[in-house]
Amino acid sequence: MIKIDPQAWKVMLEHAHGAFPKECCGLMIGKMDGDARAVTKAVACANVYQGEQADRFKIDEKEQMRIQKEADAAGLDVVGFFHSHPDCDAYFSSTDLANSWPWYSNVVLSVQGGKFHHARSFVVNLDQSQADPEELQHPQ
Repeated sequence: MIKIDPQAWKVMLEHAHGAFPKECCGLMIGKMDGDARAVTKAVACANVYQGEQADRFKIDEKEQMRIQKEADAAGLDVVGFFHSHPDCDAYFSSTDLANSWPWYSNVVLSVQGGKFHHARSFVVNLDQSQADPEELQHPQ
């Protein structure tokens, strides 16, 4: 289960709305305790994918490393990643699966017509062959 606190959720929604009709992306920071994950901070990242960003995202590796180091220094964990699906359902696509990291939570925000519609979270298995749904708790 992943639980996202109100301030982190606000950052995620604002980033998704601001990026629409393109995909947004970012990292979720907090604490991991087995399958229990608590997100206390969301960090919005630039989508640096060089192609059409309406259905693809990429986080700059240097930015990701910087965020990881800041989380480590604060005694926190990178809990996972978030991204949006503009005018689409919140599902984990084959592209998402192929570019994911196992064990992390992956929250997908469905933004339809520029407004938040729904969200789902997924955890990818070790060989990146499957993404299982994860219980998601958020403020809205």
